Amino acid sequence: MQKPLAGEYATGYQEYFDLVPQGDYLSLLKQNTIETINYFEAMPDNRLDYKYAADKWTIKEVFMHIIDTERVFSYRGLVAARGDESPHYRMDERLYAGNVDVSQRSLPSLLAEFKAVRSSTQLLYENLSDAQSKRLCNIVTHPMTARAIGYFLIGHVKHHLNVIEQRYR
Repeated sequence: MQKPLAGEYATGYQEYFDLVPQGDYLSLLKQNTIETINYFEAMPDNRLDYKYAADKWTIKEVFMHIIDTERVFSYRGLVAARGDESPHYRMDERLYAGNVDVSQRSLPSLLAEFKAVRSSTQLLYENLSDAQSKRLCNIVTHPMTARAIGYFLIGHVKHHLNVIEQRYR
């Protein structure tokens, strides 16, 4: 699956695509999965509930946001690939974060959920045709092709791992 062209996603998403190197999509997705798992497994337990400011998420909350976004956008990739033109509204990340409590969740539990959701994403994208990857999801504010969604998922994770490195550690 080829990297999407700039017109296949909103310009505000460019920063995520810039984080994804050239290469075979499925290889990049698998590598991103391994890197993400290794990154969180190496995180000291005493840092998981750390916030760098009172109004920011903890590291576990950032990880849950990564998982929620993966789940929502993977579904959008399916919607696009299947030609469903129903309108979809933007994901309100604050709403999602405000309606989940990860304070009592263990890191192994979050890792298991990430692995399950990412595995589902991988299976979806392993089986898309080139034509399906170019179909649009009707996201009301910014339609995206299935392949743009797939690449976004890699860039989104990389973005948040960079944020954790810069602001949390």
